[in-house]
Amino acid sequence: MKEHENACTFINDTKCALTIGTFDGVHIGHREIIERLTETAKANGLDSVILTFFPHPRMVLQKDVDIKLINTMEERSQILKRTGLNHLVIHPFSESFSQLSADDYVKQLLVKYLKAKKVIIGYDHRFGKGRTANITDLIKFGEEFDFEVEEINKQEIEDVAVSSTKIRRALEDGEIEKANTYLGYNFMLTGKVEKGRQLGRTLGFPTANLDIAETYKLIPKEGVYIVKACIDNTIYFGMTNIGTNPTVGGKKQTIETYFFDAEFNLYDKKIQIELLKRIRDEQKFESVKQLKEMMSKDEDFARDYISELL
Repeated sequence: MKEHENACTFINDTKCALTIGTFDGVHIGHREIIERLTETAKANGLDSVILTFFPHPRMVLQKDVDIKLINTMEERSQILKRTGLNHLVIHPFSESFSQLSADDYVKQLLVKYLKAKKVIIGYDHRFGKGRTANITDLIKFGEEFDFEVEEINKQEIEDVAVSSTKIRRALEDGEIEKANTYLGYNFMLTGKVEKGRQLGRTLGFPTANLDIAETYKLIPKEGVYIVKACIDNTIYFGMTNIGTNPTVGGKKQTIETYFFDAEFNLYDKKIQIELLKRIRDEQKFESVKQLKEMMSKDEDFARDYISELL
């Protein structure tokens, strides 16, 4: 899969089958659409293309809305690479772009730059300034500019009982296993390991403190999770605490992972952890001793869970 940072710089000799959307989470419902796209493209000798926008339109047009996304753009691209897609076009969304008329949107982006021959799109898709144009308008544009529009109807969309909103809600409620089922893969957190207060070492549980640069990334409900990570081509399991560490006077939310049976220096290294199961809420204990006892119980539970996976 080739990634393109702007539709205007997209260079490809082959006409394409195209779909348009945010695809946050790239969940099992999204992948049904993407599979339909890639199969259609192959059957017609076309390249398969997803056109998406970043920043998310709501980040630009509704600046008071603190929107949180399931994936960073890097994570989304990583997942899409597994689908057999030929091209991912991430077009910059701005206030000026939002003023583009439906006519110019089609003529410039879809026809001139992306060379769309087939557009597979949801029945409720809207586009152009003020989002005033709909799929009926797109079909008319297709007749004018020689591309076919294939509609994903309401029933087909509703048959997939999954939505990015449902997944976000599950993550916010700490229902990580439900979220992973909807996603079709394990929810991930990606960031750079930075030096923290190093209190884990004094407790006998040295942790990697994950700093996530993308402030729009959704962080699940605070608590203790069983996790896994691939570091230097080796799989490691562990447990992650998302929270403020109230027992030791913490104030700021941190994401700290204790990896089992591993000794390495991860400072300044970029890693990705996958969340498998939530063990419990974060708690404030009366003493550090009680905290250590609970962490030992968490580790026993996590190791038993992992042994059943392997």
